[in-house]
Amino acid sequence: MDPLILGAIVAISTILILFSGVSVAIGLLLVSTAFLMIFDGMRSLELLPEILFGKLDNFALLSIPMFIIMGSSIASTRAGADLYEALERWLTRVPGGLVISNLGACALFAAMSGSSPATCAAIGKMGIPEMRKRGYPDGVAAGSIAAGGTLGILIPPSVTMIVYGIATESSIGRLFLAGVLPGILLVGLFMVWSLYSTWSSGNKALLTARSYSWKERFEILPRVLPFLAIILGVLYAMYGGVATPSETAAVGALLCLIIAMVIYKLWNPKDLWVVLRDSTKESVMILFIIAAAGVFSYMLSSLFITQAIAEWIGTLDVNRWVLMIAVNIFLLIAGFFLPPVAVILMAAPILLPIITAAGFDPIWFAVVLTINMEIGLISPPVGLNLYVINGIAPEISLKTILMGSLPYVGCMVLAILLLCVFPGIATWLPDTVMGVAR
Repeated sequence: MDPLILGAIVAISTILILFSGVSVAIGLLLVSTAFLMIFDGMRSLELLPEILFGKLDNFALLSIPMFIIMGSSIASTRAGADLYEALERWLTRVPGGLVISNLGACALFAAMSGSSPATCAAIGKMGIPEMRKRGYPDGVAAGSIAAGGTLGILIPPSVTMIVYGIATESSIGRLFLAGVLPGILLVGLFMVWSLYSTWSSGNKALLTARSYSWKERFEILPRVLPFLAIILGVLYAMYGGVATPSETAAVGALLCLIIAMVIYKLWNPKDLWVVLRDSTKESVMILFIIAAAGVFSYMLSSLFITQAIAEWIGTLDVNRWVLMIAVNIFLLIAGFFLPPVAVILMAAPILLPIITAAGFDPIWFAVVLTINMEIGLISPPVGLNLYVINGIAPEISLKTILMGSLPYVGCMVLAILLLCVFPGIATWLPDTVMGVAR
């Protein structure tokens, strides 16, 4: 059978299996096993255990559970609420300081937790009621938090970037640095739209300042500065050559647990058990998907599907930007239905040779891919962040949350366009800090 036709059959089969409700990892294993048995015979199954466990034999994978524990220990405390209050008190003189505080808190908490749903829940629980109480439109209140929460998979340390690095054998440190400036760019675009939307609502009082004393500003800092210091310390240890990402993640996780216990009195064994239990569940889920995706990639390569697709695209007489538009559309559609980790592990091995052959930087592409995944987090039918916001603010309808989030989707599309015109936004910092990749 022609590999391209076989690839289409594999794609349709995978979509049907995943839409049946089975978990992503099990679905990928079922599809891989079935096609290997049909086209390579029963003997091909002897290699599956070796491939499955071989994919997990990677020291860099240790950073995933460590960063997840780091984020869970922060998310299980009042760190998000304290971060929100601290920014509100310090940004009170800035016009529209409350919505700016919310987005700034989302960005910082996303950097600390690395989780988009956790960021939405932690900041939204305080930010949304406060903004509604002061008269902000429901769309701005809900949409800004939903969009701000997506920054968790872009701003380092990011589990999504780690997964991309492992899937494509790219430098995790370089990927982390590549997400910094685009993350700041997105925060700036979100803030500009939020201020404009608030101003256009007609309630100019929302843009006025609220007064806080210097005592009130300084008294909250001891509760948030230690967490921020850990984040900076982790990044310094990685880029200063002190330790590997896995080692710094382990130290960061331990320090976050200690600070949560000391500052927020997280001494109850039941609370600590919840942190470790939830972290273990999420880590196992991601690692299982990584292992299953390794088998899936092997199946595609073994049946010459990956090579045939790359060769076919190479023969197309199209502009490379037309190709990039097609890739972005594919990623958007995939992100609407599948979690970011699954999309990256399934698509990256196929897309990487295509985009590099077209002359695109794989580190730059990682940022573009991640922003596409962010759009999926606030777009139906899955739109995880939309449901998280609806869960913590049920009085705001899902339709209102969705309509409030759509302008932020436009901000993300604008960010992708800016990255296409100015790729240095993503590549300048890693090239400056770590040298130009060869």
